[in-house]
Amino acid sequence: MTTAVRFSRVSRHYGPVKAVNDVDIDIAEGEFFAMLGPSGSGKTTCLRLIAGFDQPTSGEIEIFGDSAHGVPPYKRHVNTVFQDYALFPHLNVVDNVAYGLMIAGQPKTERRRAAEEALEMVALPGYGGRRPSELSGGQRQRVALARALVNQPKVLLLDEPLGALDLKLREQMQEELKALQRKLGITFVFVTHDQGEALSMADRVAVFNEGRIVQVGKPHDIYYRPDVPFVADFVGSSNVLPPHLTEELTGTWTHATVRPEAVRLSDTGLPATVRSSSFIGTATRVTMDTEHATIVALLPKGAAVPHSGDKVHVTWDPADLHLMEQGG
Repeated sequence: MTTAVRFSRVSRHYGPVKAVNDVDIDIAEGEFFAMLGPSGSGKTTCLRLIAGFDQPTSGEIEIFGDSAHGVPPYKRHVNTVFQDYALFPHLNVVDNVAYGLMIAGQPKTERRRAAEEALEMVALPGYGGRRPSELSGGQRQRVALARALVNQPKVLLLDEPLGALDLKLREQMQEELKALQRKLGITFVFVTHDQGEALSMADRVAVFNEGRIVQVGKPHDIYYRPDVPFVADFVGSSNVLPPHLTEELTGTWTHATVRPEAVRLSDTGLPATVRSSSFIGTATRVTMDTEHATIVALLPKGAAVPHSGDKVHVTWDPADLHLMEQGG
């Protein structure tokens, strides 16, 4: 399989700040790859390094086997969709989309035709004469996407492009982006701090923390089989058990995790005291204190909900308890 983007021990330091610290990545051609992490974890800096907007302090970046060292952004086979869309307010939609082609010297007739085709690709046929101010947030996002695709990049970089959209539109655009990537077959590198976006769209996810990648894997493995407590805690809600409790339950001294949806209330198991319960629509979230850890359960619709102060027991299927590496 061809490697689209490779990081080999890449670091980017700003004085004493290690924004990216000794990162290795291999992103395959045609892959939808998500970089996930909290603010300041290094994911956006990695995107800027791929785009050529920044240069590594050390290490090597390759794009389709060619070194990116010293190669300016406009000579890389990549394009970027920014969170704020960065559309020109004084240009209409078709001219916004065709702007890169104009800079490249393509004749007007050809670039307008290419821009119209790109707009049709993102479900905006006939919108070319409008100004950005006349579009909704979702439509502006599509225009930014069309502008990035019109140059036919080999790698499309997306820097939290759905962050400004409301929940319903964001979920709709997640499906559309995923479908578009499958149709085009080009490599998408998607930066987000939203776990739901990364898990629902990506083929693989890299979880960043403090300038490093702490785990790379398929969404299912990232969610159910985190390597370290940070991943378990950051990707969705999880119960991270301390080593002494894990040893008591399994005989192994390490951190462990069990997802709230796997936790059940029973007549036997770990004794606990209910701290609070909250109705969240599809389930009821119950927070309980045990001797060694706080445990959260998601009780399905119709289940009996205990009250604050109630004494209960919590349990789970042993297969739902995942042992992790020490630390994290």
